[in-house]
Amino acid sequence: MMYDNEVVLRAFRLYAELSRKGVVEREGLQQYLADDEVRGLVDQFAREVDCLTLSAGDQLHLIPMVRLSPFHVSNDYLKKTYLRGQAVNADLYLMYVAIITFIGAFYDSYQSMEPTRDFIPIDDWLELVQERIEGLKEHDPEQLKLYEKQFSYNWTAIVEKWDAMDDIKETAKRQSGNTISRLSFIDSVRRFLLEQKLAEQVGEGELALTEKAKIIVQRYFMELEYNRGILQFLYHFEEEKKDIQKLEEDLADADHI
Repeated sequence: MMYDNEVVLRAFRLYAELSRKGVVEREGLQQYLADDEVRGLVDQFAREVDCLTLSAGDQLHLIPMVRLSPFHVSNDYLKKTYLRGQAVNADLYLMYVAIITFIGAFYDSYQSMEPTRDFIPIDDWLELVQERIEGLKEHDPEQLKLYEKQFSYNWTAIVEKWDAMDDIKETAKRQSGNTISRLSFIDSVRRFLLEQKLAEQVGEGELALTEKAKIIVQRYFMELEYNRGILQFLYHFEEEKKDIQKLEEDLADADHI
């Protein structure tokens, strides 16, 4: 397909801004949406670097899809920027679990498409991570090792990292980022989510999903092709417990008949 030179230049300027900033604002988004040829070229440029374009609210985002993309955030960058200087891969795995838990807190199941809550207090987020860790502990250790191969996550190291952190204390609330506590770890993940525009601060100690995050969830987060069954694995204990609780309630009702 042959494109007019002016169309190519407009598309390239838009893509160049995306590649520099990762996002363009309303005017650039309007250019992207208004012209099919410009939009097609920008999307093609993005695919060439293993990215996709995603419009959310008044913004257009460039999202890397694979580790080999030049726009992918490297593990070393995450360790140096958001975690402690001595951070290892286990810290990153725990960070990923905390992010999955944060996003999952807004949905009533790992297959739902629309959020069912507006915000989450950080203390509630921390408690939900604790629940996920407790769920991992319910697995037999040998079985957990088999799951590590299946999901490429070191679940045992995640549990050990979390348990090695200090318990939540009132004094830790004044030490966010300065102590090796569970609260300070969650605070580091919070900074990452805010800077990546995946979360926004809506109140004192309260976070909400951004439009960018909601659209990523709708398109990719819930798909087995992308999450590789990790959500189902992390949450299946919770689903089993709900089933058991319902069965117990049904039996209790039957006893009263």
